[in-house]
Amino acid sequence: MDILFKLREEKSIKLKGGLYHQTQVKMCYNSNRIEGSRLSEEQTRYIFETNTLNVPADDVANVDDIIEAVSHFSCFDYMLDIAEQNLSESIIKEFHRVLKSNTSDAKREWFRVGDYKAKPNMVGDVQTTAPAQVAAEISSLLAAYNGKRQISFEDIIWFHYQFEKIHPFQDGNGRVGRMIMFKECLKHGVVPFIIEETHKLFYYRGLKEYAVLPGYLLDTCRCAQDNYEKLIKYFDEKLSLKHE
Repeated sequence: MDILFKLREEKSIKLKGGLYHQTQVKMCYNSNRIEGSRLSEEQTRYIFETNTLNVPADDVANVDDIIEAVSHFSCFDYMLDIAEQNLSESIIKEFHRVLKSNTSDAKREWFRVGDYKAKPNMVGDVQTTAPAQVAAEISSLLAAYNGKRQISFEDIIWFHYQFEKIHPFQDGNGRVGRMIMFKECLKHGVVPFIIEETHKLFYYRGLKEYAVLPGYLLDTCRCAQDNYEKLIKYFDEKLSLKHE
């Protein structure tokens, strides 16, 4: 049995407390938290398990944080459904559409949910691809990636760096990019991973310095692989793993 089969099986039978359940909560919490969500992991778990939110009397919850948590669960389910398909523009745009629909961003006329950005943006002080050039850059990147005879762990990380460098969407690029990495690991039999919020600075440093020192990002992702592999083995020692 492989990881994708197990995740799909547990999803289909709505198994509580298993690998699928834990992955949904941990990936949603960490990926959204990296981007500024204030929801705790326990609150994220509560939303997944009960479709409600427990907020202390002296605290408040941001509506977008709640919507984006629910949307992340849906996006992960969609990703599992299409994990074996070749990565494409339509899949990437659908990830974005699912993640950002119904948020306050989606109400802005210039914010293109499920489509490439209309306005220039930067990552910190680093310029990204101009809106008019995004479609061509993504098309070229996909052609180069899908044209490889065999996809390795290193290829998946390379794609992630190139995708984040282009930064094709107005917002949500990190979450889409990390969902793509998880999908591609499943498709190509590589142990997937979740970048934890506690490793955010290492992850950002890895992206910033990848062109010169790719080892920083590769090592951060390998560390995340080790952590997810421990979770996998807790639930099933017999799962087939390909750890690079």
